[in-house]
Amino acid sequence: VQLQASGGGLVQAGGSLRLSCAGSGKIIGVNARAWYRQAPGKERELVAEIVNNGLTNYEDSVKGRFTISRDIKKNTVYLQMNSLRPEDTAVYFCNSKTVYGRVYWGQGTLVTVSS
Repeated sequence: VQLQASGGGLVQAGGSLRLSCAGSGKIIGVNARAWYRQAPGKERELVAEIVNNGLTNYEDSVKGRFTISRDIKKNTVYLQMNSLRPEDTAVYFCNSKTVYGRVYWGQGTLVTVSS
């Protein structure tokens, strides 16, 4: 089972990026999928999460700017990021959480927002 994150890059402040996290292989018991980020010198933090019933949760600073969504058939989760700010610069990671307490992580994708 692998989670493949993509879509990062360099963008100017105010711009947009769309991250994708494609899962290969089936994970039994997934109840949530999420995006985290880790900026240099900082701890990894939750950015957005979507649970099985479709409810979403966002970190306060990204509310109204970022949108998490999923394509169940494609086993892919997306993070649409609009109105990007320099403080959004970080390595973004996706994960899948299961009802059994296991967490699967994808590799990170770097997002750099220039001012």
